[in-house]
Amino acid sequence: MSSKENAAINQLFERLECRYALRVLWALRDGHPQTFRLLQDSVGGITPNTLNTRIKELRECGLLEHGSDGYIVTLSGHDLLKRLSDVQAFANRWVAARAKKESA
Repeated sequence: MSSKENAAINQLFERLECRYALRVLWALRDGHPQTFRLLQDSVGGITPNTLNTRIKELRECGLLEHGSDGYIVTLSGHDLLKRLSDVQAFANRWVAARAKKESA
C-alpha cells in the first residue's frame, strides 16, 4: 500500500474511531431521517454534547447532513455503510463462534 493510500485510510479511521461515530452512522443506515432526540435514542448511551460533536465532525467530513426532516447520511455515507455491511455478517459469525466455544 502506498503512503498516499495509507494517509487516506488513516484519515478515515481517525474520524470513525471517535467514540460513537460509527454508531451514529449505523443508526442512520436505513436511510430514514432522524431528529437529534431520535438519533440520541437510536445510538443509546450517548450524551447530547458527544452527539453534537460527532454530528459536527461527520458533517464536516461529508458523511452526514441535516435535511428538513432530520439527520441523514450523504451519498458518501451510504457508500461507506454499504461497505461496512460486510462487517455485520462478520460480527454475526464471530459472535456465534464465540458463543459456541463458551458453551463447549
